[in-house]
Amino acid sequence: MPQILKVDTSDPDLWDNIIKKTQKVLKGGGVIAFPTDTFYGLGADPYNKEAVNKIYEIKNRDRNKPLLLLIDSVVKLDKLVEEPSEASTKLIDTFWPGPLTMLFKPKSSIPEYITDDLIGIRLPGNSITRKLLSALNHPLTAPSANLSGEDPTTSAEHVKDCLGNKVDLILDAGICKGGEPSTLVDTTKNPVRLIRAGAISFTSIQESLNETLETQELL
Repeated sequence: MPQILKVDTSDPDLWDNIIKKTQKVLKGGGVIAFPTDTFYGLGADPYNKEAVNKIYEIKNRDRNKPLLLLIDSVVKLDKLVEEPSEASTKLIDTFWPGPLTMLFKPKSSIPEYITDDLIGIRLPGNSITRKLLSALNHPLTAPSANLSGEDPTTSAEHVKDCLGNKVDLILDAGICKGGEPSTLVDTTKNPVRLIRAGAISFTSIQESLNETLETQELL
């Protein structure tokens, strides 16, 4: 069974130990489970193709579905995407950090195996997730920590029961709130296209952009 580490950011020594163990797993091409805004996600180094392949194998995920990335700061977008659109900038200002995933045009340096012409990125609202990403100093993949088609997981024990030894490490930060997944929008389109309904309502996004959205349920 995977190792489960109880996350405690209030203890610097314990937190440092968690980060070192997490880095070791990720550098070795392993997969971790960790909390996000709504559910536990599966994290791998997006620049390690074998690790990314493991994510698809663990979830039995359709290879045509690209993996989104989590970042800890808007500044990190500069290394990942081409110039963000005016609409994406508005949405970033309004909804980040939070459960809004946006599609951007990736820079040529981004591996093709984590994009589908576009790349999905989110700045999570969960402060522990952001602190983890900041300490690792690189993005993480974050599909839900469950088998495709099954209910997403909201606790470390739930992940263990669902995936067992398919993951290498589980970071236990308590219960995630669950609910709707992140809302997904394509900010490369004009008007912005709504790809997947989620935790942030269409109406709120529409009001933020002050325009009518074109909806397309693709996911």
